[in-house]
Amino acid sequence: MMESNKQEKSMSIVMMPYLAHGHVSPFYELAKKLSNKGFHIYFCSTPICLEPIRNINHFDHDHMNIQLIDLQLPSSFHQELPPHYHSTKNLPPHLMNTLLAAFDASKPAFSDILKTLRPKLVIYDVFQPWAAEAARELNIEAVMFITGVQSQRMKSGVPKVTESNKELMDYLFKTTVNGMTSTQRFFKCVKNSSGNMVLIKSSTEIQAKFGKPAELFGDLVPVGTLVQGPQDHDGDEKIMDWLNKKEASSVVFVSFGSENFLSQEEIEEMAHGLELSNVDFIWVVRIHGANNNVKTIHEALPQGLLDRIQIQGKGLILDWAPQAKILAHKSSGGFVSHCGWNSTLEAMMYGVPIIAIPLKFDQPLNANLVVDMGVAIEVPARKEKKITRQEVAKAIKSVVVEEQGNEIRRRAKELSENWTKKEGEEFHVAVEKLLQLVQQSKN
Repeated sequence: MMESNKQEKSMSIVMMPYLAHGHVSPFYELAKKLSNKGFHIYFCSTPICLEPIRNINHFDHDHMNIQLIDLQLPSSFHQELPPHYHSTKNLPPHLMNTLLAAFDASKPAFSDILKTLRPKLVIYDVFQPWAAEAARELNIEAVMFITGVQSQRMKSGVPKVTESNKELMDYLFKTTVNGMTSTQRFFKCVKNSSGNMVLIKSSTEIQAKFGKPAELFGDLVPVGTLVQGPQDHDGDEKIMDWLNKKEASSVVFVSFGSENFLSQEEIEEMAHGLELSNVDFIWVVRIHGANNNVKTIHEALPQGLLDRIQIQGKGLILDWAPQAKILAHKSSGGFVSHCGWNSTLEAMMYGVPIIAIPLKFDQPLNANLVVDMGVAIEVPARKEKKITRQEVAKAIKSVVVEEQGNEIRRRAKELSENWTKKEGEEFHVAVEKLLQLVQQSKN
């Protein structure tokens, strides 16, 4: 054990996620956990992706072993992709493939970074097999880190196409950038991963749901759920004061993530559904610029709704809220969610039952998983690609209030308690395997 500690102190790692918040966030949580073990982390991404991390006031004090490294995308793409578009957040959909092409073209810049830093290890994401190739050219070990459930599902083979996952399957198997589909990129990343080892943002319990992995995957190593702990932000006081006045497990939190938008019709149905449920709520409403020219939350909501809930004290409607802090609060009793993987894991870690309304990509798969694990119900009407007020109200009452939700509430709490106990053990195993990999490469 003393030998491991000595190696940890002297070992540096370059980590490079894909250019999306849903990838940067878990990579950064893993970076924090590794830095707390004594590793020195070089966290590499575009300036716009690193901006939120730089804006965290306590960053320098709490994580002295993490150094942020700017990756510049090639200037030849800047006319079509100015620097504020070097992230999927707020990126027009028609530029998604352009961003990936620009990311591919940044291999020379990444190689230069590796030549300067000379780390012992690179941890890379599922879209950039070239990152492992750049590392290998310099005799540096490189390990892939899977952050999303859609990639984890492929470990048992290619999933079947269904109505709920057709959009995702088209994206994975048909859309190409630089001659590669997302699936081809993924399997090339697996093949390039050192020691046939792949890190996964997951737990052993979730992995068991996927069955035995295909032989290609070799050693799948869960690093835990990497759920971000509650953090203080400016403006939290009003929200927390409101929550503190509510009874335990009585409030439903509604959020569809940072990169998903409901249509005007869906916003109206959700609003009426929340009112019909008669359950206290906090709702994060995001307005897209293309959403029928609606520019404010007030314009998007049914007439009089804000006034009614303010008078009754039934809800808060916001454009942003501290999700982890709300889910961790004792008053939270349900989470209406799109079932993005990070949000799904947060809900499970904090023991909050999920009312699933998946919108696109991997979200239907995530919704199926949490329903199967007994910690969620899916709003049935969403299978027809619609949100109806009656189904929303029925699902919320079922999970938060009514007796039929007792088993879901019990299972959610039980799962949370089990994960909390096992999280440290799983991460310790992952650290030991990384150390062994680097040590073996020296011999």
